[in-house]
Amino acid sequence: MHILLPTGSATAGIVKSAARKFGDRHDIDVAVTGEIASFLTPQKLRGLIAGSSYDMVIVSGMCTASFADIERETGIPVYRGPRHAADLALVLSVLETTPFSKTIPADEFLAETRREEAYRRVALHEAEAEADFIIRGVKIGGGSRMKVLAEIMDAHRRDDLLSDVQRFFADGADIVDLGFGFDATPEDVKRCFSALADIEGPLAVDTQDPDLIAAALFRADLVLSLHEGNIPAVGRAVADAGAAAVVVPRERTLQENLAAAEEIGIRCLIADPLLQPAGSGLVRSLAGFSGIPQPLFFGAGNVVELLDADSPGANALLAGMAYEVGAAVIFTSEHSDKTQGSVAEMRQATAMMVLTTGRPYPKDLGLDLLILKEKRRRREPPLDYRCIEDARPMPDEIVYDPLGCIRIGIEGDCIVAVHGDRAVRGRRWEDVFSTLLEDGCLSRLDHAAYLGKELFKAELAIRMGRSFEQDGQF
Repeated sequence: MHILLPTGSATAGIVKSAARKFGDRHDIDVAVTGEIASFLTPQKLRGLIAGSSYDMVIVSGMCTASFADIERETGIPVYRGPRHAADLALVLSVLETTPFSKTIPADEFLAETRREEAYRRVALHEAEAEADFIIRGVKIGGGSRMKVLAEIMDAHRRDDLLSDVQRFFADGADIVDLGFGFDATPEDVKRCFSALADIEGPLAVDTQDPDLIAAALFRADLVLSLHEGNIPAVGRAVADAGAAAVVVPRERTLQENLAAAEEIGIRCLIADPLLQPAGSGLVRSLAGFSGIPQPLFFGAGNVVELLDADSPGANALLAGMAYEVGAAVIFTSEHSDKTQGSVAEMRQATAMMVLTTGRPYPKDLGLDLLILKEKRRRREPPLDYRCIEDARPMPDEIVYDPLGCIRIGIEGDCIVAVHGDRAVRGRRWEDVFSTLLEDGCLSRLDHAAYLGKELFKAELAIRMGRSFEQDGQF
């Protein structure tokens, strides 16, 4: 295949190196078109390929020009390469097997293609998997994907329980669990489950009080948790309702309580050996997950809530542990601010575990939980300059913009900038800034630079689920 790679002088070395690496597979020409590859124009490209026999041209993914007219004139397809020259070798390595886009940078297009394929494989696996049993259409155990059970603590105190449940399902929960504290009454339980009459997904009740369990059985598909203290009182009602149950050890062993639940007629049982928090027996408690015939319940949420670390990595690692012990259901929660987003993270982690089957480790799957750190750092060409000076400290005295100050905050998933008595709202910092500029809300360059910094901080805060304080540290 005869390929043209137009590039700029700043990245020519990287591009030529990638071309040499695949020279035995393709006939690749590298053409330096100026200093910056993304400044390539249709006219310049027309001159490069006139009278040539190229099978394709791969331009920088940062190019903003349209090359559609060139394609029509010459019949040579022009594809977008990666945004960064450092990723070119990766793109060339899959050239024969992967289609590319004429509008989307290759690195983005490949990532999206791999992600879509990964999700397709996960869905196919789930469709073909045999299950130990099914709860309201959701497969449990067997060869099916680990199911994410998300807990809503103190459900009877929620102002808008329906919205909370809907959000958890939208974020990827397979089952939503309603927890009830000691102050809850049977009437509270009935009220909560009645408010969810239109919810189609499986719901669980989380309490050890027999009266509260009984009050939920008109709708609850799963009961957490049964043991020797409540099985005699409510076990028969659970069995008659056809609900599944999570069984835990207490004074009696887990095996003894499982046998008691089965004897009383509960057919769909999930065993919870009780995972302990890090520092309080986490590793030791993992031994309790071996040799149990029933589907297993893995209480990852209790570990993450009691660990002051970012939740994405913790959830991924715990999902890996759950996968290794053969867990069927993995529990997560979003009780604290630091664990917000854990439902979506755990759902992603369970999909990653499906794709790990047949692999030695969950890497290069097409899916990941990399939020802040990069998988591979790019090595960009060094900057070119003749002299350099150290930056001087910013003056202590601030000169305020005569057009007035702008107050910035976040509301939900939007940035809000207030100037005078009107506000501008948007999801992207550049949209908010552009609107303020067009509306004549700022007049100084230093004020413009300051606003760009603060608006981008606000956007990052929304992306990362963090609080935002204007003029404060991120």
